[in-house]
Amino acid sequence: MSRRVVITGMGIYSCLGKNLDEVRQSLYEGKSGIGIDPLRSEYGYRSPLTGIVERPQLKGLLDRRARICLAEEGEYAYMATAEALRNAGIDLDYLAANEAGILYGNDSSAKAVIDSHETTLRTKDTTLLGSGAIFQSMNSTVTMNLATIFKLRGVNITVSAACASGSHAIGLGAMFIRQGLQEMVICGGCQETNYLSMSSFDGISAFSTRIDEPTKASRPFDRDRDGLVPSGGAATVILEEYEHAVKRGAHIICEVAGYGFSSNGANISQPSDHGSATAMMRAMQEAGVAARNIDYINAHATSTQQGDAFEALALSQLFADSHTPISSTKGMTGHECWMAGASEIVYSNLMMLNDFIAPNINFENPDEYSKNLNIINKTTEKKINIYLSNSFGFGGTNSALVIKKI
Repeated sequence: MSRRVVITGMGIYSCLGKNLDEVRQSLYEGKSGIGIDPLRSEYGYRSPLTGIVERPQLKGLLDRRARICLAEEGEYAYMATAEALRNAGIDLDYLAANEAGILYGNDSSAKAVIDSHETTLRTKDTTLLGSGAIFQSMNSTVTMNLATIFKLRGVNITVSAACASGSHAIGLGAMFIRQGLQEMVICGGCQETNYLSMSSFDGISAFSTRIDEPTKASRPFDRDRDGLVPSGGAATVILEEYEHAVKRGAHIICEVAGYGFSSNGANISQPSDHGSATAMMRAMQEAGVAARNIDYINAHATSTQQGDAFEALALSQLFADSHTPISSTKGMTGHECWMAGASEIVYSNLMMLNDFIAPNINFENPDEYSKNLNIINKTTEKKINIYLSNSFGFGGTNSALVIKKI
């Protein structure tokens, strides 16, 4: 019999807040975390819009050696993971005595690479890069650093799957536990927010240019959307095998009941309603639920014309008849990219624990694709027992997770 997988802890560091309490309040209030970054305009961006995420102060929390090995996204991931472990009742002594793994979504460490390049150009001496440069610049920077900081001895892999990275990390963590390969896996996703990391997106006109009203720029599913707003931070969940969690006396938040995936196998940047629907159906099939059983859907919808339209088509195929409540929290957060699949599990769990649906803010006028969907644009009190969370990315990678309340 397949083993059950539960979430026993979670942590968040995002533009909505630096911890679970702050983020829960922002979600309930429909508060946007989007603003203007002047450095982007100076650098040559079309759009200076971004989620505003404050860098954490790690002095006093980590020793100097640990700090100099962490890239920006690693700092966020440390904060989210430290909170998740506290939330799960796990300390360093427990991790030293018990095997735990880590699967974390990350698909860039751009600033660290560019900083090293510029230092070498300026000094003509690679020995001046510093001993932490290599550990900041590798794509696996987060897992290698967190595994070292928290003394983890289980699986240790970075998941790079574009904007579905965080979701796939959780799905794969559940698979490791179901197969009996691990009892506990730290999973999540992170995204750097510095201007050096996002210029290529800006270069293909992916970003909103509604700079006169930053908090209204991200408009998932809305007819008048003009592009996404980049954002970042980190989110972490602690996955455990159910019996292991019970034996440990852990507080169980919810169950990871289903993981679905697919690849579109078509244009590198064009989404697919068929691919999206396939991932959702696989997740529901593994969870043993039908569309009518889903109480809420946290949509991937990033506020781009094509992406929202194709997801709306897929959602209409599966959920229009059941009138399932849907919202995209990206109206508030912007698109948290590699982090989004993990952060939206934390956001949705906070809704589930507090009996509300956070609004799809800035959804004022449906288009031909979203008009048939039950999109929630105001905070709505509702008990959520089962929800679905979607994450899709460049290259046609799709991930969907079904989560059940215990």
